[in-house]
Amino acid sequence: MKKPAKERTANKADEKDPAPISDARNPVEDFGEALFCDFVGGAVGHRLKFGGGRGQALPKAAGFTKGRTPSVVDATAGFGRDAFLLASLGAEVTLIERSPDVHAMLEEGLKRAREADERIAAIVARMTLLHGDAKEILADMSPEVVVVDPMHPPRKTTALVKKEMRVLRSYVGADPDAEELMKVALSVATKRVVLKWPVKGDPLENIRKPSHQLIGKSTRYDVFMTG
Repeated sequence: MKKPAKERTANKADEKDPAPISDARNPVEDFGEALFCDFVGGAVGHRLKFGGGRGQALPKAAGFTKGRTPSVVDATAGFGRDAFLLASLGAEVTLIERSPDVHAMLEEGLKRAREADERIAAIVARMTLLHGDAKEILADMSPEVVVVDPMHPPRKTTALVKKEMRVLRSYVGADPDAEELMKVALSVATKRVVLKWPVKGDPLENIRKPSHQLIGKSTRYDVFMTG
């Protein structure tokens, strides 16, 4: 059986560590460490200025072209950074987050962003945040594109996961239902599903092979065409 085509990308946003997260006070804390959603500065602000627009791996994987801007559901919102990136490119993006604490963090981040400059406020105006289980919410939707970025499996190397991601994992858990979420996403997306996954991560079991992949230094995007 023919293997899925692979594309290699020199996307610098994937290969470089993000700018430091703001240390401003926030509503979600763990072990004394702040977990902060910042749509104005930090990693998001840096990516907005220097990320490369539609040439970045995620927009390419989601089907963004010069003349096409699909609507997107980010089924695992987390910090909301990927959703913000896609919204900054003109997309209407729905974010779904089931953790009450992380959802509250996102609400606070969006509120601050609406009070920022006009450019940032215009971007977050295209972002709609929902609280709940994406498997259930997606069942009543027909999005063009669904992005799934579940908590990644333990690394096969000794490299330590970034502190902010360790804190986030303490709230959202290990996402043992990632396979089930992917199946729901594949059943409702009218154009494609994008799975954000470690570059060396094993494929999810019982999920068909992707149509193609975009591969960065540490992250790959498995793209499943649905229509």
